[in-house]
Amino acid sequence: MSANDLRVLIVDDDPDALARTQRLLRAYRRDWEMQFCSGAEAALDALSASSYDAVVADLEMSGVDGSELLACVRDLYPDAVRLLVCATDHSANLVRSLGVAHRYLAKPVDVGLMRDSIARAALLGRRLRKPGLKALVGQVDRLPSLPDVYLALLEELRREDAEVGRVADLLARDVGMTAKVLQLVNSSFFGLPVHVADVRHAASLLGLNALKPLVLTAGVFQQLEDSRVPAQLASEVLDHGMEVGAWSRRIAIAEGLSRDSVDHAMLAGVLHDVGKLVLADHFGRNYAKVCLAAEAAKLPLLAAEQDQFDATHADIGGYLLGLWGLPQEIVEAVAFHHDPRALEAQALSPLTAVHAANALAHAKEVDGQLEFDASKIDRKYLARLKRSGRLADWTAMFADAQLATV
Repeated sequence: MSANDLRVLIVDDDPDALARTQRLLRAYRRDWEMQFCSGAEAALDALSASSYDAVVADLEMSGVDGSELLACVRDLYPDAVRLLVCATDHSANLVRSLGVAHRYLAKPVDVGLMRDSIARAALLGRRLRKPGLKALVGQVDRLPSLPDVYLALLEELRREDAEVGRVADLLARDVGMTAKVLQLVNSSFFGLPVHVADVRHAASLLGLNALKPLVLTAGVFQQLEDSRVPAQLASEVLDHGMEVGAWSRRIAIAEGLSRDSVDHAMLAGVLHDVGKLVLADHFGRNYAKVCLAAEAAKLPLLAAEQDQFDATHADIGGYLLGLWGLPQEIVEAVAFHHDPRALEAQALSPLTAVHAANALAHAKEVDGQLEFDASKIDRKYLARLKRSGRLADWTAMFADAQLATV
């Protein structure tokens, strides 16, 4: 599927702004079937009459604003991708946290960025709505929920006067959560020079934003401790996730991604295999047999999952994170981390960092050189992003870090 068969609804109650957007998007008439609506009421009428892949709404509309409109779209037409156009970064960050939009676009809108955002979001939406995944999720009797402590942490981080002390007090209310966060902080993947004994110390060393993926991960794994997931598999997924998360963060920083994208890369890296735990929790021995059969036949696990379940751990991991309302960059990095070319993106993103970090974590040393599993690294994808040469640099960083820990 490409951007060429997308149906897009664009909403703004300012006639001049709507006309200006229509002129700017004229060049994409062959790519999309577009309809322009003045205000939320007209948009809801259009949605009731026909289906749309994407709805783009301006936040600052009178009466029913863009946020309220997209909340209605989320409830009534959940298959439509939702994008919100916001005047300021402050407004964008505020609304994004409410989970009504898959992605936000800051004004003045870059038309090329809008086109890429819509295409990527629609591709992600269709990946997460494919029939095999829907059928699989329909069989699963329980999914991990978004931890309450994580939501409280996000609420604190939105405050202009967010403080390490309040975050530490927040986490201290849950002794199990605190213990799990400290276990993750003190893992070798962070490479901290000292042992961290409390959350306040962890926050001061790593920064408040770095606690987000740790709190979310700790909350998810707390829920799985009483599940049917074998302890060895849970430990392997956690250790591998922490390694990939740490390296995703380093690659994202090395490539000059924004602070938000660096945080997204780390969180997506840590949770990129969470779908394996969902499958193991529900299918138990059957999933274990699939894993063992793939290993014995030296076949990619992804192919074995697709054959057995008509969906993969990457699909179900992306679905779960999408269900939680996490930012689109995180969801697409998890859903596409094995086949990034399918997203058709042209720019480096957290997906690039997670894909490369996962390949590095699976690479094996042969005669003093790291060799990649061909099924783990998509060289054509890196070539499309003009990052083929950077793979050697990332590999050198990884090898140097490994030597330093020996």
